[in-house]
Amino acid sequence: MKIDSEHLEILAMIVDRGGLTEGAEALGKSQPSVSRTISNLEKRLGQPLFDPGKRPLQPTEFGRALAEVGMRIHKLNQEAVAIVDGFQRGNVGHLRIGGTPLFMDGVMATMFADFQDQFSGAQFDQTYGYFDSLVSKLRNRMLDMAILPLRADQIPMDCDFQPLMPGRNVIACRKGHPLVRKGPITLQEIESYSWVSPPADSPVFRDLKAAISSIGAEKFKMTFTGGTLASITSFLARTDCLTVLPYSVVYLMKETGAIVSLPIKVEHPDRRLGILSRKGEVLSPVAQALVPFLQEQCDLLERRMERDQQITHRRA
Repeated sequence: MKIDSEHLEILAMIVDRGGLTEGAEALGKSQPSVSRTISNLEKRLGQPLFDPGKRPLQPTEFGRALAEVGMRIHKLNQEAVAIVDGFQRGNVGHLRIGGTPLFMDGVMATMFADFQDQFSGAQFDQTYGYFDSLVSKLRNRMLDMAILPLRADQIPMDCDFQPLMPGRNVIACRKGHPLVRKGPITLQEIESYSWVSPPADSPVFRDLKAAISSIGAEKFKMTFTGGTLASITSFLARTDCLTVLPYSVVYLMKETGAIVSLPIKVEHPDRRLGILSRKGEVLSPVAQALVPFLQEQCDLLERRMERDQQITHRRA
């Protein structure tokens, strides 16, 4: 005999709440419909579920045993509803996100952590890459989205791009660097220091060469090339070398006090950091929640950096 799980759940609520009316209210049903369900269930099972004539209602041993099963069903239904609600609200979900290493480690990881603090059911699977590999993984559905800096003419025709921040670079060094303690910095002083370069396939590698050229330096040498953000900053922290990094990355590292930016204007790239996704595809609820969150966080970061840089240039 197959028993309708909803009927067992109704029985459980009546037993748990102590009456037909209370059980009906707990389930959002009318008292007459609940009474009919229990009456029909007793007829079908051939045994009473409640002791006849007793008030308040007292379940029989048979009725209590079935009510215990019904309560387990009720709790599982509540769990299922919570899962559905979490996915629909973007509170729960798994995201596969790829991005360029400097931005992912220096900026996005912090924002992902803040998002997860609000949406505790969100799970991130983060990978690294640059333009070609990230676009390939998007097209092959190995990623849900990619976060990387792009020019307008680089956006693939089969992808959507949502900008987060404009490109902005700075010359960075260790906090105790001799140039940090100086007033106006001359070109000759910069040329006496060697440079740390990001990986050759990184967009910031090309930015570094452009930035050095933009300040008029013709002679420069690379002391350290490649590596992760952690290795670049560790090398900078122990030497007097200079490097070019996105200002957002340096700005968010200033709390550690190890790496700072110099008050020197350099040429900024004509790119914007943004979110790349498959064109026209509806993102999952958790991704739909993440996108505006990142936009808001990047807007706040941009305003903070703008104020900080204005203060720095006035002092310089």
